[in-house]
Amino acid sequence: MLLKLSTDRPSPTAGQVRYTCPMHPEVQQDHPGACPKCGMALEPKAVSATVAANPELRDLTRRLWIGGGLALPVLLLAMAPMIPGWGHSAWSTGDTARWIQFALATPVVGWAGWPFFQRGWQSLVSGQLNMFTLVALGVGTAYGFSAVVMLAPGAFPGSVGMDGKVGIYFESAAVIIVLVLFGQVLELRARDKTGSALRALLNLAPKTARLVQDGAERDVPLESIQRGNQLRVRPGEKIPVDGIVRDGKTAMDESMITGESLPVEKGAGDKVTGGTLNTTGSILMEAERVGEETLLARIVQMVSAAQRSRAPIQALADRVAGYFVPAVLLAAVVTFVGWAWLGPEPRYAHGLVNAVAVLIIACPCALGLATPMSIMVGIGRGAQAGVLIRNAEALELMEKVTLLAVDKTGTLTEGKPRLTQVLTVNGAGGEEWLADAAAVEHNSEHPLAAAVVQGALARGAKLQPVADFLAVAGGGVAGKVGGRAVLVGKIAFLRDRGVSGLDGLEKPAAEREAGGQTLMFAAINGAAAGLLVVADPIKDSTPEAIAALHRLGLKLIMLTGDNERTATAVAKKLDLDQVEAGVEPQRKHERIQQLRQQGQTVAMAGDGVNDAPALAAAQVGIAMGTGTDVAMESAGITLVKGDLRGIVKAIILSRATMRNIRQNLFFAFIYNAIGIPLAAGVLYPHFGILLSPMIAGAAMSLSSVSVIGNALRLRGAKL
Repeated sequence: MLLKLSTDRPSPTAGQVRYTCPMHPEVQQDHPGACPKCGMALEPKAVSATVAANPELRDLTRRLWIGGGLALPVLLLAMAPMIPGWGHSAWSTGDTARWIQFALATPVVGWAGWPFFQRGWQSLVSGQLNMFTLVALGVGTAYGFSAVVMLAPGAFPGSVGMDGKVGIYFESAAVIIVLVLFGQVLELRARDKTGSALRALLNLAPKTARLVQDGAERDVPLESIQRGNQLRVRPGEKIPVDGIVRDGKTAMDESMITGESLPVEKGAGDKVTGGTLNTTGSILMEAERVGEETLLARIVQMVSAAQRSRAPIQALADRVAGYFVPAVLLAAVVTFVGWAWLGPEPRYAHGLVNAVAVLIIACPCALGLATPMSIMVGIGRGAQAGVLIRNAEALELMEKVTLLAVDKTGTLTEGKPRLTQVLTVNGAGGEEWLADAAAVEHNSEHPLAAAVVQGALARGAKLQPVADFLAVAGGGVAGKVGGRAVLVGKIAFLRDRGVSGLDGLEKPAAEREAGGQTLMFAAINGAAAGLLVVADPIKDSTPEAIAALHRLGLKLIMLTGDNERTATAVAKKLDLDQVEAGVEPQRKHERIQQLRQQGQTVAMAGDGVNDAPALAAAQVGIAMGTGTDVAMESAGITLVKGDLRGIVKAIILSRATMRNIRQNLFFAFIYNAIGIPLAAGVLYPHFGILLSPMIAGAAMSLSSVSVIGNALRLRGAKL
């Protein structure tokens, strides 16, 4: 039964666009912007076939390019003294170089990073501290302190600097802004690409339909079709809307919906689905569901809704920020008050310098890099192994997967019908009759005909010209090859034409039908010649992959739109734990949700349009690289070669990456746990040691270097 869409859901092709937060669906507005709770960019709630370019993406991309261009020379000037033996390093620490850094960093922080300061301020006002609170705090402190050093150097005691100069941190402020911009642009591009794939999916339906009215036929826009209209669909055309066949017979390619590559025979009274392909005969259909009621539109809405429901990885950083930011602010305030009350003269200057040192050493560089650096290196390592990881969440959750749901066609199997066996009656002229059968099928538009022709050619058959060709929808084909009368099709088609000798083929035919294979009978000059067996063979790599996944402790369930007989046969061969056949896209989506509600961490692997809602609904969607674009855009992971052994690699990579992230977070917090008390001056009473902001900046950089170095170890991970 089809899912019923709520009446308040916007039309996928019309109506005012509403924008909502991926993490907080209750946040909605009628224009793009940022979420007041988490700071994430809002995205359209409904997907339309045509939509303007994302203004947020365009704006942040411009800020990234300009900010990056200005930040690079700032970074080079700041790092120059660290280059061994470089004779010009002394100039880079001079007043001119410092003022150049000030001039270049100011527009990076004040203009390129302005959206982050807005979001950071909004988070403080609302009390919803998040990643942008950390960014605004760290960048604002580093830049603000450096600007005061440049504009009022006399405000600081000379003891806090080197060579009589107080340290500046313009490069830290500028680089942090550029890195955050880069991450935001990548995220927005990924979401924009997803929307493009969904819009392409909407465009699978034809733009026009052939309306039959008052005995005449005319092409009309698809939008004008109403329930009950009579529509003509000719061979090679797509079904415009969901409906029912009233007249005619044909074979329908429904792989878009069911994933099954073998065609489905359709006649009067059978249901047809918008977007599927009419391959052979002309039919007259009656429209039943139009517009947003069609199955295609529902698939788009399910995918879009499921993608919005998944919380991104920033949730962890936001939770940390909720405790970390107040703790750092409190530490800075306590430091200032303590020095102003108990410290030596100049008390207020020392209090300010040490409070700033606390804020700088607690800058979220290492904390901010801990997760994205490991994710970036892990994603690169996966790409080398043919595992393309779309987002950090997929990589994070893959280690926790307990159940893998898989589609059949194109996932476990090759996804294309192939001539797998040729059985000959009484050993009579096998090669010759196969060549004759293939010659006749070469003239047919039926999808299985191509499998027969390709199989015959692969076996060395030479095709001859065909005379008196005839195709009977739902039956078979006939023709003359070299003077021989050739028939190929269903057994009933041959019997109706008086073919003898078919009884000997019934037993082997029944055995192969029980195994889920498709059969075509052939006759030469009125006598049965043999049996053509067409099937979608299991990929060579699938059994090995299934065995490895079982060893990793995963439960495997097949969810397929194919018939129960074929699905059961495949599941039995592969030793799957469970199989569900005849499952429509909506049911796959519902089943994944049910499994999640049962406490399972679910991954879904598939390759077709019909799999897209389930891929989006699973904690981790895994698409075959040989499948459709919408499947790949709905999934978090794509297996380039369509090889399920890639899932095993993804699990191993996920475990290694998450272990690396935990190590990085440990480094980041250890540095803060040690550094903040030192920056506050805890050693001064006993040892007379103060940690100047310059040393604090170096410690901050060292923590980042440690995190980056540890993350780079993932490049050598064995998958």
